[in-house]
Amino acid sequence: MSQIERTMSSQSIYEGRILNLRVDTVEMEGKKYTKREIVEHDPAVCILALTDEGKILMVRQFRKPVDQELFELPAGLVEVDEEPVKAALRELEEETGYYAKKCEYIGEFFTSPGFCNEKIYLFLAEDLEKKEQKLDDFENIAVEEITLDEALKQIKFGDIVDAKTIIGLLLYKNLRG
Repeated sequence: MSQIERTMSSQSIYEGRILNLRVDTVEMEGKKYTKREIVEHDPAVCILALTDEGKILMVRQFRKPVDQELFELPAGLVEVDEEPVKAALRELEEETGYYAKKCEYIGEFFTSPGFCNEKIYLFLAEDLEKKEQKLDDFENIAVEEITLDEALKQIKFGDIVDAKTIIGLLLYKNLRG
């Protein structure tokens, strides 16, 4: 049962550095009309990086929208005209100080398609080489290594609550067999 909503008009409400907000008026089946508030967000990448010892690189950072420190897989925005795999390699090095000689696409997903068009590309990074963290002036990120089993326990007990991290870890677990 497919119900396409036809956009009748679109109004820009806000344009920011990492997102825009617009309100669309849409026509639904039966000539019904409603408004949709839409957050336009650039695509992003999320990286599950494995050390030679089989540990997963994770980052701790404070996230103001939820007013708490989160334990996450490294991630970041895809820059204009940048391929997602290049963004994954760049973000991994910036946030963790590691460069991956092997970076494989393993999936993609929308973060919250009820109101936002953000898509995240998920990559598995291996054969890591230690370099230097290249944090922006406003970033404060601590890097930690954790086993998959430890990460899965942290999901179970609510210590890992970031959606992209949960998706990445569970997808990796499923792919690993």
